[in-house]
Amino acid sequence: MTITAVPAGEDAIHTPTLTGKANPTTSPIATMRIHRPKPTRSGNGASMFISPTPALSCMPAVFGVEVDIATPFPRHIRPPCRCVRRTESPVDLVRRRTTSYCGLGAEGKAIMTEIDQLSFPDGPRLDLDEALATLVVQAERVRTAQAGLRALLSATQAVVEESDLAAVLRRIAEAATNLVDAQYGALGVIAPERDALEEFIYVGLTPMEAAKIGDLPTGHGLLGALIADPRPIRLPNMSADTRAAGFPDHHPHMESFLGVPVRVRGEVFGNLYLTNRRDGLFTEEDERLVEALATTAGFAVENARLLDQARTRERWMGAAAGLSAALLSSSTTTAFDLIASRVFEVPGIDKVVVLLKDDARSELQVAAARGSDESQLRGAVIDPQATYAGEFGVAGETTAHSRSPAASPDPVRVIVDGIAGPVVAAPLRTSGRLWGLLCTARTPDRPRFTTTEIDSIADFASRAAIALELAHAREEAQRALLADDRRRIARDLHDHVIQQLFGTGLTLQAIAGGLPPGGDADRLSESIDQLDDAISQIRTVVFALSHRDESSLRHRVIDVVADQSAARRRPPAIRFTGPVDHGIVGPLSDEVVGVVRELLSNAVRHSLADHISVEVALVEESVLVLVEDDGVGIADAERRSGLQNLAERASARGGAFTVASVPGATSARWTVPVRDGAFPTGESQ
Repeated sequence: MTITAVPAGEDAIHTPTLTGKANPTTSPIATMRIHRPKPTRSGNGASMFISPTPALSCMPAVFGVEVDIATPFPRHIRPPCRCVRRTESPVDLVRRRTTSYCGLGAEGKAIMTEIDQLSFPDGPRLDLDEALATLVVQAERVRTAQAGLRALLSATQAVVEESDLAAVLRRIAEAATNLVDAQYGALGVIAPERDALEEFIYVGLTPMEAAKIGDLPTGHGLLGALIADPRPIRLPNMSADTRAAGFPDHHPHMESFLGVPVRVRGEVFGNLYLTNRRDGLFTEEDERLVEALATTAGFAVENARLLDQARTRERWMGAAAGLSAALLSSSTTTAFDLIASRVFEVPGIDKVVVLLKDDARSELQVAAARGSDESQLRGAVIDPQATYAGEFGVAGETTAHSRSPAASPDPVRVIVDGIAGPVVAAPLRTSGRLWGLLCTARTPDRPRFTTTEIDSIADFASRAAIALELAHAREEAQRALLADDRRRIARDLHDHVIQQLFGTGLTLQAIAGGLPPGGDADRLSESIDQLDDAISQIRTVVFALSHRDESSLRHRVIDVVADQSAARRRPPAIRFTGPVDHGIVGPLSDEVVGVVRELLSNAVRHSLADHISVEVALVEESVLVLVEDDGVGIADAERRSGLQNLAERASARGGAFTVASVPGATSARWTVPVRDGAFPTGESQ
């Protein structure tokens, strides 16, 4: 190989050839261009370096030397080796590449000898080393950026794979933590009021460590700063920031911090919180990567929200459809139990209470309940001031309340350790009637009801009220048909049966009048009395079958007798004497009904009687309530305790209460003066 010196700035072309036992048909191996640069700042221009010609393109251009094969290799020469040592000088590189191409034969040694004679001054070598170091740093940055992009792609894929909202939120927190190699991470969901966190999904803590810390953060301090000003926050040391305060006991030590907001349709949905980067501090590249992930997470959250809303509506619409079908085929007496059961079956509901509003008494009565304390709530009367639903009852609109401290027990909410869970109260209302209030509640550890859930509950309550209205109309139609039948039966009994019995009684009386005193006459008289009693009973039946009047004393007494003796094989006989509906009115009417209920209840439960009779009479300005039975009688202890209240009530009205009891015949007589149906003088009505 021959190297020819040329003037500065010019090139000389040299083509080395191989001699020896090489294949005579082999062409020259390579062409080298020897370039003498112009004077530089570190030398006089006498140094030279080898630069590639257009045919020499195998070596990396960053080293200033390229050696390539201009013609095919002989079969006994190895192919080029592309391994490059970045710390080699250009001369060493050419020497090694030449050895690689030419082998260690005589030809290679000759070329190596000529190359060894090349020398490079310190100035260009330092420039070359600086360029190489810069390239290494840039290559490392490119490698790091590529690794970050690959991690971002993996994190994005992990986030968008899930469709369930709860799973998506956890995936976002985990992906962000892994993306920047943080020790701890969390995703805080901002409450609708935009002043606190309603959910906090954490990563990096074990369940035992989280239990030691206690309650989850609600958005104060440094976490709240990101809520108030939704811009990324990156800190090298949290302890140096005044906002990072209020850490509870057993909280792990945290230093570096990175917070990035997550937006959904331009609105901040929540914030990503990352702490303790394992390999140093959080960088600007980390912040950009997390921001990119947060953008993708926003779309994933929106899609999961839409799917969750669709599923929620589907569940509530299915429950409403099933309830409507059940209400239209059952009695309204069980309607509220059906409503409570259907709502309780919907996932995410821990307690259901159906309240009926009594405008006259300004009270709320529990018509149905489902939950852990349903047995204590069913049938209870609630003061509107003692429950969250009382405020709703005045407005009559659907309202919702989130988790809050409970100053006192609330029958419609779930209270655990002094904290009341979320609750929604919706009216069971149609255009003309407010049936009641539907209250649904959750435990305090569950999230608040979403807007979609509140709307679905309100729609369910509206559909249930319509179904109640239809069921009530159906029952009213059935009652109208039954009333028509009863009136027809009553008319037939009055016009035919009673008249026939009355005629038969007159005939028997005429026969009895023609008989001498004795056995036959007595038996006829007894039969006539039985006919009179039968006529009286039929008249009572006719009256019961006629049109109802809720203010009528007769109907109220008949209802009490029917209610108290529903389980008896033989119902009690009822007899009314005198104008009881016109003479016994006002508070005295309520008093008489209560006395009948008390006496009949004692007879049904304790007497073991086969026959019981009840008589209410208005005779000579006095009211008489008489209950007789053929049971076992009343013991003295029962007479002193259980019936003392009846005696006091009769005495307060200027009347009396007496009991005559022997086995097989017991008679309880309660009498008071009428006094126009009012209380005695001095008592308020």
